[in-house]
Amino acid sequence: MVRTPLTPEERERGERLGKLLREARGGRSMTEIAASAGISAETLRKIETGRAPTPAFFTVSALAGALGLSMDELAGRCALAPL
Repeated sequence: MVRTPLTPEERERGERLGKLLREARGGRSMTEIAASAGISAETLRKIETGRAPTPAFFTVSALAGALGLSMDELAGRCALAPL
């Protein structure tokens, strides 16, 4: 199966998500948050750096829970600004 290349907008949204997660993590370690969310630290690293700009819904949901964020807040802050 061939994966469709991401659009610039999708990459930008992934970068915003990564930045938001990094900010929400604050001084807590990447390993601590990843373990709390049930994912690997490498997966969290890829999301935070934008190398995995379209993580699975349940991964994002688990990270939101580990960081005390609501999914509505994440979606709102990562959405593209209307034209």
